[in-house]
Amino acid sequence: MERCGWAGIDTIYLEYHDTEWGVPEYDSRALWEKLILDGFQAGLSWITILKKRDAFREAFAEFDPQVIATWGAVEVEILLQNAGIVRHRGKIEATIGNAQAYLRLTDEMPFSDRIWSYVEGQPLVGGYATLADVPTQSPLSLQISKDLKAAGFKFCGPTIIYAWMEACGLFNNHTLGCQRHHEVQSMAR
Repeated sequence: MERCGWAGIDTIYLEYHDTEWGVPEYDSRALWEKLILDGFQAGLSWITILKKRDAFREAFAEFDPQVIATWGAVEVEILLQNAGIVRHRGKIEATIGNAQAYLRLTDEMPFSDRIWSYVEGQPLVGGYATLADVPTQSPLSLQISKDLKAAGFKFCGPTIIYAWMEACGLFNNHTLGCQRHHEVQSMAR
């Protein structure tokens, strides 16, 4: 099976590529979780986050924004002692603020509806032949980043948003030769 060049040979990366990356995600809470994890990935490799994902889920109450939004200094200090996650005060505090921002936005409309409206409900297809052809951000990721920041989100720059959009299937950036390119496209609503 031909895969995107970034998948490499590590089993965890191969499984992620073959089953999850690029699959259109329509669940609001799952979109939010992936956005938070992409924020934690900033400056690190994605495989680091994948290996710690279960620990993140446990430490962050299964990424329940209603729970996380109520956290304060005590919870931050507890999380800073948790060796199973990335212990970065700014990212932990941003997650709490992002939960609060998420709840404010969902008062207006479901997060999934808001995010998918940027692409009119259908994944954008990159159509890139090689990994070298794939950009790291776009005008759309810049716009979504600006909008989320205006709503109070942090750790959501245009590069993070672009990677998140790829991971969540808003951009189908599986390379054209990758078997998953057509598979994930057929999963769109």
